[in-house]
Amino acid sequence: MNQKSWPAPAKLNLMLHVVGRRADGYHELQTVFQLIDLCDRLDIRVSEDGAITRPDGPPGVPEDVDLTVRAARALQLATGCRAGAEIRIQKRIPMGGGLGGGSSDAATVLVALNQMWRTGLSSGEIEAIGAKLGADVPVFVAGRSAWAEGIGEKLAPVSLGADSWFVVVFPGVAVPTAAVFQAPELTRNSPPTTMRGFLETGGRNDCEAVVRARFPAVGEALDWLGRHAPARLTGTGSCVFAKFSRAADAERVAARVPDTWRAWVARGLDESPLLEELGRWGVAKW
Repeated sequence: MNQKSWPAPAKLNLMLHVVGRRADGYHELQTVFQLIDLCDRLDIRVSEDGAITRPDGPPGVPEDVDLTVRAARALQLATGCRAGAEIRIQKRIPMGGGLGGGSSDAATVLVALNQMWRTGLSSGEIEAIGAKLGADVPVFVAGRSAWAEGIGEKLAPVSLGADSWFVVVFPGVAVPTAAVFQAPELTRNSPPTTMRGFLETGGRNDCEAVVRARFPAVGEALDWLGRHAPARLTGTGSCVFAKFSRAADAERVAARVPDTWRAWVARGLDESPLLEELGRWGVAKW
């Protein structure tokens, strides 16, 4: 099969603690990645000429800097594959929202082309390639909600239950991740915790105070959603979310979101739909 459509799911950071800063400038984190069923779709066609092209993609993102193109080229380089690919991206996940859309798109390209090009890499080998593209790429390659440490690449799968529902609100601004992590006021010495500690206390997002102060629209969204349920920033933002036990409750709140914002009701997932797609190829879950 030389052409196929693949899913690329979003994630939420249910908590995000910054516990230190490394000598290379990266931050040591502890976070819980919750996969959700809000997905981009990638239509990928294999070519024989070795060219990597992306004729349809996010507006304002040049082809050569798009993570999907970089991912395909990285897989080519790592495996010596001489095939090419045409990648068309149907975006639903907002950019700059802290939902991991770009990283997920890159992970989907790596996983998909590993099958379509028959390069035969393991999940761990693909994760290693993905980690060089972005700290969030490995969790999407692994395809499971996870407890994460390091810069986000040390993953332990967790079962968070598939009966949770989230209202996700995008307040219309993009937050640059680098600016948040470079902010002098960012807390960088949170005491390390554990998954059990998170389950007992709920944790927090250390980036939230920085983003709230610098991006008033995010603060407004947090305050609005917080009147209906406990609300939190995901990643470095700008999206905020609240958890509900019933889809009907989430739908009711989402229907009230101000028209100037975008909102989705998303279901929590323990496993990525990307793994389900691999199963249709006869690939055992890794």
